[in-house]
Amino acid sequence: MLVLFTDFGLAGPYTGQMKAVLHRLAPGVPVVDLFADAPSRNPKAAAYLLAAYAAWFPAGSVLLAVVDPGVGGARAALVVEAEGRFYVGPDNGLFELVRRRAPAARVAEIVWRPAGLSASFHGRDLFAPVAAMLARGDAAPVAPRPADFGRRPDWPDDLAEIVYIDHYGNALTGLRAATLPAAAGLVAAGRAIPRAATFSAVPAGEPFWYENANGLAEIAVNLGRTDEALGLAAGTAIIVSHQ
Repeated sequence: MLVLFTDFGLAGPYTGQMKAVLHRLAPGVPVVDLFADAPSRNPKAAAYLLAAYAAWFPAGSVLLAVVDPGVGGARAALVVEAEGRFYVGPDNGLFELVRRRAPAARVAEIVWRPAGLSASFHGRDLFAPVAAMLARGDAAPVAPRPADFGRRPDWPDDLAEIVYIDHYGNALTGLRAATLPAAAGLVAAGRAIPRAATFSAVPAGEPFWYENANGLAEIAVNLGRTDEALGLAAGTAIIVSHQ
């Protein structure tokens, strides 16, 4: 299957145009909308989300991931293969955590350019055609690169900040819950937040954090919006409190 992970949004033509290319060049391959609202213009925050959510797709999936504020600039265009999945998108750190957490990963640079390549929409004109090639089982027009090509060694293994606010106002962090002590609390916007198993474990209106269904530490308020109740937003720093 083809999996879309972008910051394009659903309003406007961008997601639709990319999907049109995928359906034209890889007819019959299912296209899954994973994120259209990944952290806007923020490949670093998006990298932690991508690594957590990509793990649920089977080997052979092609993830077309485009959070690309440097489009048209000097950054390279990549195909990364990790744990049997293919990732197509810009060389700006978006695939750093996928590469780091995989037992082995191969990276290659897309060397093909279409005749009609716009300066500002490589998602449609470059990345989508290459993703479609891979989904069809064709060889991608790439050149292998060294394992350390485009790496971001200064980025932490887990990011102690809010990376995403979901539809319900819950705040997802870049922290994997499994890396935190069982009794750890979180502090966000000056508020101490205890751990709980799930929403019904705390009274209505009370904040807590829990391990969400994708392994990330997520801050929520039972029957409320965390972003409004605690004043949280993407980029809010998180402190881990070892109780």
